[in-house]
Amino acid sequence: MRVKEEKSVTSIHPLAKKRAIVLITLPILLFVVSIGSLMIGQVSFSVGEVFQGIVSSDDSLARRIVWEIRFPRILVGIIVGMCLAIAGAMLQGIMQNPLADPGVIGITAGAGIMAVLVMIVFPGYLLFLPIAAFSGAFVAAMIVYILSVKKGGTSPTRIILVGVAVNAICGAGTNMLMMLFSDRVQSVLPWLSGGLMGVGWVQFESIIYYVLFALLLAIYSIKHIRIMRLGDEMAQLLGHNVEQSRLFLIVISTLLAGLAVSVARLVGFVGLVVPHMIRLLIGGDYRYLIPASAIGGALLVVFADTIARSVFNPIEIPVGILLAFIGGPYFLYLIHRRGNSIATN
Repeated sequence: MRVKEEKSVTSIHPLAKKRAIVLITLPILLFVVSIGSLMIGQVSFSVGEVFQGIVSSDDSLARRIVWEIRFPRILVGIIVGMCLAIAGAMLQGIMQNPLADPGVIGITAGAGIMAVLVMIVFPGYLLFLPIAAFSGAFVAAMIVYILSVKKGGTSPTRIILVGVAVNAICGAGTNMLMMLFSDRVQSVLPWLSGGLMGVGWVQFESIIYYVLFALLLAIYSIKHIRIMRLGDEMAQLLGHNVEQSRLFLIVISTLLAGLAVSVARLVGFVGLVVPHMIRLLIGGDYRYLIPASAIGGALLVVFADTIARSVFNPIEIPVGILLAFIGGPYFLYLIHRRGNSIATN
């Protein structure tokens, strides 16, 4: 009997308590920040007015601002944060590198150059801007993957190095387009800065079903990531098709990142910062890391968007710029901390 009791105690994972706290606390924080975001802005409302604005169907000011402007914007912010954070967590798992991120390996830069091409060269086809952005992200990811193949296989290090090069090329292409069509640059700058300005129910309804599909794929992919994190050789010894899984996971990551970029433009660093911080709290088990990163990403984007549109009211700062101020120093910290280990991988 005593042996059974000791066994039941020792079988509890040392991070179980932390994981439970994080997975309970993050949704509560997200709810609180979302309510605060509904209340704060050029026009402020009480909690009661926010509630009335959501449930009532009258034509009051609270209804028009809360339901038609702020509520869909928060929902899209939650979606964007979840997609970027999960994409970052998946890429970090595939590459076995904490610096992997859709922005680092060229996925968002690919989306950016296609979006700028449509806005500058084909301004009459802005309706297809989300499709163009997603197509650019997908093409960039496939170029990175194909150029990383060597002797029938890929390696995380090669994918990151090729991704950095593709990222630089796409960035140069974007700058070249802006120089050649400098008279139309003003229409492009808000998009490149990233943000949720002008986002509403139309954008939410345009991507919600694709996002749900991508999230189901991400949940299904958790078992593949756990095996891939054991290393290519061990995964192959277990009978796992490493290359097939790597390509599958990259496609899902690209789908998630492309969906986020298609509505929130170039919002960076969420996929880098959030999974890494969550990993420090609850460890690298992807059964917990993926859902916690999703909620953490949503929390960060909604919080940053609230700050971006409130602090310098009536001027709204693009949330992409605000997140760059947060993510940039954190990225440098990661490079400084992990530089030696990265160099030896």
